[in-house]
Amino acid sequence: MGFKIRKKRKHVKAEKFLKEIKEIHEKVKVALKIYADRNRKRVVKYKVGDKMLLSIKKLIEKFVEQ
Repeated sequence: MGFKIRKKRKHVKAEKFLKEIKEIHEKVKVALKIYADRNRKRVVKYKVGDKMLLSIKKLIEKFVEQ
């Protein structure tokens, strides 16, 4: 009654499959990023002193309700 020790072997097919899966994963990751970024708007960076238009519509509605 002993344990059979498995010999360490190279699993060529498994390693090849893993390499292919990793390559596919990278391609899919890039494609999904391109798809997600397609509809994103660019971030506007404001600096001190920049002028902008603000809407007070919501403020007026809030005070009119009271």
